[in-house]
Amino acid sequence: MHYRFWLGLLYIILTTTGCGVADSGIAQESSSSKSAAPSGGLWSRPGLDWPSFLGPERNGKSAETDLRFDWAERPPQVVWSQRVGEGYGSGAVANGRYFHFDRTRDQARLRAFHAENGELLWEFSYPTSYTDMYGFDGGPRGSPVVDGDRVYIHGVEGMLYCINAETGKEVWRVDTAEEFGVVQNFFGAGSTPLVHKDLLITMVGGSPPESRSVPFGRLAEVKPNGNGIVAFDKLTGEVRYVSVNDLASYASPVIGEINGKATGLAFMRSGLVAFDPDSGEVGFEFPFRARKFESVNASTPIITNGKVLITESYGLGGALLEIKDGVPDVIWADQGGRNQALACHWNTPIVVDGYAYASSGEKQSQAMLRCVRMSDGHVMWEEPGLTRSSLTLADDHLICLCENGKLFAFKPDPNAFQVTTQIDVSDLRLLYPCWASPIVSHGYLYVRGKSKVWCLDIAH
Repeated sequence: MHYRFWLGLLYIILTTTGCGVADSGIAQESSSSKSAAPSGGLWSRPGLDWPSFLGPERNGKSAETDLRFDWAERPPQVVWSQRVGEGYGSGAVANGRYFHFDRTRDQARLRAFHAENGELLWEFSYPTSYTDMYGFDGGPRGSPVVDGDRVYIHGVEGMLYCINAETGKEVWRVDTAEEFGVVQNFFGAGSTPLVHKDLLITMVGGSPPESRSVPFGRLAEVKPNGNGIVAFDKLTGEVRYVSVNDLASYASPVIGEINGKATGLAFMRSGLVAFDPDSGEVGFEFPFRARKFESVNASTPIITNGKVLITESYGLGGALLEIKDGVPDVIWADQGGRNQALACHWNTPIVVDGYAYASSGEKQSQAMLRCVRMSDGHVMWEEPGLTRSSLTLADDHLICLCENGKLFAFKPDPNAFQVTTQIDVSDLRLLYPCWASPIVSHGYLYVRGKSKVWCLDIAH
């Protein structure tokens, strides 16, 4: 009895002071059974890393196979869990490490855990004083990005850091708010940077001096200053180019092949912009933002078969564009109102065999999981009552994490929605809001709720 008392007291002290420990009281496999983590790659099983927001290709898809989805009969083993602080972003998994970016008190912190046992490997932090205009928490919205032995983070207040992924030591940093005159918008900085060759492409969205004194409530008066997108040298932090005359949004930039050419896409405050990722040269601009003042673009564009799918939830809905001779041609577009085919809030659609699967709806009560035919925007089916949710495709299954903590999987089928398997999450305590998309890497499923991140084993 005395042993359990002192062990419990030690656990409370560690977790309340922000120290990372494996949650051995719940996890079926605790870090105490693991040896100290060696340096270098830490994986003990084969698989694919998930080094960036929405995975390796930024499309929410994992190429892993041989996963199991008999969760009701054989619940996935809870390998480890960790308490997390404020923030809404998902993690990143690379080289046997799970990276998590959050905030505790007045410190933004990046922590690296052993991806297979939850052991804390290192912690990096910096001071932050960000206060949200709308009362949401003050933690980061973006996710870590891992590239070799470096990991990049872009904080809600605009601090951009490059950290050594093995040691947790700072390599370089840039205060983007100070350097480029970023005026705090509705929810701070929320776009995740993108590594391209030797560049770190970052949505910044700065403003000229006269816009920096615009008071809250009059953000419509804030003007751009030609640095919507800034590409930094990923090794040194030096500016390589600035591009796009628009303010920042919450959607993350992507790069894909369009008409045989690598094309960068940024869903900015005012709409979609195409640019050359090597030089920053702007290709086309497609205005797309609801007239409502408090509206944002937050869903990452999807490039599929040379076409581009964009969607928002504040009035316009979705649109599919075909790029012809560098000019966007609208294949279909929602007309606003209540009959929107695809109105994603922050989540990003998953496109499978010509159909888009996503949660559509701005408010929790109105959100529906939908399947939409890409060719014409026709809604094939919809499933209400799931709240807003995020999807990840793995081994021919869509893993769905609802913001209320419900976790299940289903096969992408345009003809009908049918749950394949579901986890009893009562023991996981996935607390609202679960706004980070699930991660699949090396047979592990990583899911995040309000105060914890969980690692589940879904490999055969």
